[in-house]
Amino acid sequence: MKVLNFGSLNIDYVYSLDHFVQKGETISSEALHIFPGGKGLNQSVALGRAGVSVSHAGAVGKDGDFLLELLKESCVDTKYIQVLEGVQTGTAIIQNDKSGDNCIILYSGANHQITKEQIENTLSDFTEGDFLLLQNEINATDSIMQAAHERGLKIVLNPSPMNEKILALPLQYVDYFILNEVEASQILGMESISLKDGEEIVRELYKIYPRAKIVLTLGADGSIYYDGESLYRQRVYKTEVVDTTAAGDTYSGFFIAGILVGEAVEKAMDMAARAAGIAISRPGAAPSIPNIEEVLEFSFK
Repeated sequence: MKVLNFGSLNIDYVYSLDHFVQKGETISSEALHIFPGGKGLNQSVALGRAGVSVSHAGAVGKDGDFLLELLKESCVDTKYIQVLEGVQTGTAIIQNDKSGDNCIILYSGANHQITKEQIENTLSDFTEGDFLLLQNEINATDSIMQAAHERGLKIVLNPSPMNEKILALPLQYVDYFILNEVEASQILGMESISLKDGEEIVRELYKIYPRAKIVLTLGADGSIYYDGESLYRQRVYKTEVVDTTAAGDTYSGFFIAGILVGEAVEKAMDMAARAAGIAISRPGAAPSIPNIEEVLEFSFK
């Protein structure tokens, strides 16, 4: 069983601020750091550092070489990533405030240069039962899902960033949803649902997509898994919050890794929560993601 992540690769420009910039306001940044990022890259790094063999497909410009090096260092196969001439690698402008929260502006760049030929060539190396992980930061996601479904791949979707493109995808093909309460509520058309109704959200989502297993992340309230029969809750592991940018991606990667190696759902969720707790205690996106040894050895307060 193999896993392919067809996803974004970004260069993150992270500004450390006292507070998020407001309309008409000009403020000074305490620091600027440049990190590798992108939801796709972050999740591949998490999978690789969790000890799973993963291939990444996507596109970068000539300025994205260091992203490929990071993936390789994290034991990720990069042969399906195209390096394009005359195109800038995707970028993210990230504001981090003093409480560790963030606001993000994305520029797609090479992430929106995925072609039908790349999709066909990449998926030809994967067969029934292999896993495909997708987010919403590249183009042609609908075509990738259709082709993957026809080949019998198991599709894992993290519908982030959430927008109207998600609702146009063939969501009936999804085998695993990994999403937060806002994304789930928007898919359901119930944006007013409260955070305390996590169980209601997963049950409603399952009614619409009964082939899917649902993993709902609830921030400080942990996470919930539901597959139509079993429902599990997972608490968070608290650490000092430095940067929350890659917390969700870390959770996704470690959860999928647990499922791929045959762990019980409860253990996969617990390892994912531990890894996310470590990630938020460090600056940056991909650089904050721990490896499996750190997760096993880390002592939480």
